[in-house]
Amino acid sequence: MNRADSFRNNVTGIQHLGIPTGDLNKTIEFYQGLGFEVIWQNPGEVAFLQNGTLVIETYAVEEPAMKSGAIDHVALNVQDIEAAWRDAQACGYETEDTAINFLPFFENGVKFFTIIGPNREKVEFNQFL
Repeated sequence: MNRADSFRNNVTGIQHLGIPTGDLNKTIEFYQGLGFEVIWQNPGEVAFLQNGTLVIETYAVEEPAMKSGAIDHVALNVQDIEAAWRDAQACGYETEDTAINFLPFFENGVKFFTIIGPNREKVEFNQFL
């Protein structure tokens, strides 16, 4: 199986879009006005909002871009984060990380890593635990 097939079989869909913000509460209120609900939050730091199958991760930063194109990353769900990491390494993708990361978000946490695309876009691979 080639690496593209391996990724295709491992990725199950979009996980979330990452949007940095200088005002987390204002951003939450804006998306709630569009029908999104907060599904997980660490107050003052990060919130995940969902409407249907679309999830937005918004997180506080000191100096957000404040211009079109300010979405920071797209995250993809994977079934096997270790296999995705091996595939990314084998393909020679530039990675933002030196290893798979863990965050205690959601019920059991999430493992993730990020690669850099040809336009400097970030593509994050996530596995809920």
